[in-house]
Amino acid sequence: MTSQIAETVTFVNVDTMQVTGQVSIPGKPAGIALSPDRKTAYVTAPEARVLAVIDIESRTVIDRLAVGNGPLGVAVHPQDGRIFVADWYDHRIAVIDPSTRAVTAYIPVGESPSGIAITPDGRLVLSADRDSHQVSLIDAATLTVIGTVPVGERPFGITIDADGRFAYTANVKSNDVSIIDIAAGRTVATIAVGKRPYAVALAAGRAFVTDQYSETVSVIDLDKKAVVKAVKVGAYPEGIAAGRNGRFVYVACWEDNTLERIDAQTLEITGRIEVPDGPRAFGDFLR
Repeated sequence: MTSQIAETVTFVNVDTMQVTGQVSIPGKPAGIALSPDRKTAYVTAPEARVLAVIDIESRTVIDRLAVGNGPLGVAVHPQDGRIFVADWYDHRIAVIDPSTRAVTAYIPVGESPSGIAITPDGRLVLSADRDSHQVSLIDAATLTVIGTVPVGERPFGITIDADGRFAYTANVKSNDVSIIDIAAGRTVATIAVGKRPYAVALAAGRAFVTDQYSETVSVIDLDKKAVVKAVKVGAYPEGIAAGRNGRFVYVACWEDNTLERIDAQTLEITGRIEVPDGPRAFGDFLR
């Protein structure tokens, strides 16, 4: 997980909830994504304008790639391993070849792209364009925008379900989550959550949304399309992700410098540990 103020990536054993190591990443690391084989981590460092490449086994930085003026969100294609990086200031998505580690294309999108998500079949890349209040739908083969979907105000994090049917955006200004029917290319529901929602994780038929200003995780029943609980967590929760088996959801709390574990069934906090300063963990941070 990334800690922006400490400028580190921290390794945590989530079974024992213990920190097991750190790697220094100068440049205020923010976004993170893992390769399809889960052996490589890609970390954006916006202030250094680079994408750091980490070998997870050796826990070493093996490359630093120049990427635009404000690399933020990052996602990896599930089949071919291409890396897609949101360039906040240049309003485009950089595409990087994992073998050559070179930028092979830039895709113009809306203003200030932040979160990126890719459908499980690898066909579409979705970009949350914060200052355009939209999601861009990108054909992963042709690298062209094939449509845009209006969502709430200032979408930041974006998550796609395991079936590739729906996408969920956390809209930081309108304090809600938009649900997008990807095939139809339209928003089908908008659900009010806490103050300044940042990112969304999916587990146990629910959406878990970090509410930065409310210091909660809003839990949405996806059948009822309604919030069923606001789980109290540490101050300024940001990154959130579900474990591989869907039993737990993990939350990075920026101001309290904690990683917290929520039971996806009971909706109770079952673990909490201290991590380096400013944990952000924006993206796919669970191996």
